[in-house]
Amino acid sequence: MTDLYTSSIEMVEVSPRDGLQNEKAAISTADKLVLIDHAIAAGSRRIEVTSFVNPRAVPQMADAEAVCAGLPMREDVTYIGLVMNQRGADRALATGRIDQLGAVAVSTDTFAMANQGQTSQGSIEAASAIIASARAAGKTGQATIGASFGCPFEGEVSEDRVEAMAVALAAAGAIEIGLADTIGVANPAHVARLVARVGAALAPLPVRVHFHNTRGTGLANVWAALGAGATIVDASIGGLGGCPFAPGAAGNVSTEDVVFMLERAGTATGLDLSRLIAANHWLAGVMDRRLPGMVAHTPAFPKILTE
Repeated sequence: MTDLYTSSIEMVEVSPRDGLQNEKAAISTADKLVLIDHAIAAGSRRIEVTSFVNPRAVPQMADAEAVCAGLPMREDVTYIGLVMNQRGADRALATGRIDQLGAVAVSTDTFAMANQGQTSQGSIEAASAIIASARAAGKTGQATIGASFGCPFEGEVSEDRVEAMAVALAAAGAIEIGLADTIGVANPAHVARLVARVGAALAPLPVRVHFHNTRGTGLANVWAALGAGATIVDASIGGLGGCPFAPGAAGNVSTEDVVFMLERAGTATGLDLSRLIAANHWLAGVMDRRLPGMVAHTPAFPKILTE
């Protein structure tokens, strides 16, 4: 078990992609770039800026190239582009602004067909090819296993299957493997068990976790994952998010909520909570509604956070 009180972790900001992709109202390219600026100002150094997918399937991501063209030149920030196939990988690399390709493999055939139009094994092969393309272009590639903790169509997912997928993706050259609770059905005991198991199989390759807060267990799952050895956490400013192809999927764990919990527990995140709260309030104005993240709507504690 990791000693959370003396450790630090890395966080990946996913609000510009996962946070916005399921929103019905179009968000302007300019606002997406302001959101990225907010994340950088708060200390984010790995940001999933967009996805290169068919705009008919995910209209919110139709401006992927325009977002990349407007990214600030920062040598200290890694810009991640999510891609599902070779066409997406080619588009991402052609921008010249994406530092890392994020590939996705899905644990079940039914969800893989809904998400990517291929079998689960086909998604592993596609993700492996994407990682190879990144490496050939002098970039890095990482992979996320969608529905690691449960599938919206097939229900429970075999831990043997998830571990085997992680090993295969690691062998393809991924720099890390992410375990995603796509529909927010994970519980802390399951998380601790699977993260520890996959971590042991991949060591020393890091395990990243991606939790949706659909049923209110997101923060508990983050805590369990870090205790079991995960070192990287995806989160979204304001707690926005969801998957267009996963019925019932709701928002991601909120970046500011995760930061508050971990920093209070002595785990360094490298992020500025007051700036994240300001970003939440700004984004709520863009979305014209209160966002799910909770810390931004409570009194500051301790008060030094606002000074």
